[in-house]
Amino acid sequence: MKSFIRHCLQALILLVVAMVSAVTAMRLAIHGREVAVPDLAGKLPADARRIAEANGFQFEVERQYYSPTVPEGRILSQVPAAGMLIRRGWQIRAAQSLGPQRVQIPNVLGESERAAEINIRRRGLDIESVAQVAVPGVAADQVIAQSPAASAGSVSSPKISLLASSDSGPAAFVMPSFVGHTLGSATQALKDSGFRLGNVAIAAPAGTTGEATQQSAQSSPSSIIASQTPAPGQKVVVGDAVNFVVLP
Repeated sequence: MKSFIRHCLQALILLVVAMVSAVTAMRLAIHGREVAVPDLAGKLPADARRIAEANGFQFEVERQYYSPTVPEGRILSQVPAAGMLIRRGWQIRAAQSLGPQRVQIPNVLGESERAAEINIRRRGLDIESVAQVAVPGVAADQVIAQSPAASAGSVSSPKISLLASSDSGPAAFVMPSFVGHTLGSATQALKDSGFRLGNVAIAAPAGTTGEATQQSAQSSPSSIIASQTPAPGQKVVVGDAVNFVVLP
């Protein structure tokens, strides 16, 4: 009886050893064929294929995409990813870069600033800056220059700068001095230049402390101008009013 039990135990031990050996051999056989996937990103397809096949893999470029960072013709991405352990013979599928997406610059000369902006943005482009300048003979709010020019082609995602015309506005002058001139001559000069006569006040008599008051009715064309507002040398535009204080 003891001999039978001993033989059964020996047989069981041998069976366990055999199973462990088989599992170990299977794992070694499987993992022994696994290889780390090489990194093919940034390489030319011919070089990528050579590297893949040297490591026991198949290689195929399946798709192409635009990329602002990877040069045209280079490998953009791959599946399986670099560094993964897979069995020899598997296929590495890659995407190739088409380089940055190229666009044609639209011609927006002569368009309004708003129309030019819409035209530019619907093409996926951006506005870099918009400057304005008054140009004689050119209507306001009209694009008169652009950079890059409309003739520039194959530009990668540019930002376009515009120069638009603006309203020139009223003419500006430096205020002359009318002090010492008669009110009549100053009034005519203002009228001829496109300015308006404002308030005319009588200066306070000498020896008094009162301020000048608006007494236009007591002034006359022969009244002598004692002071003026705006003061001489100040910048004024056509249509401004000029106020005088005249001597009594």
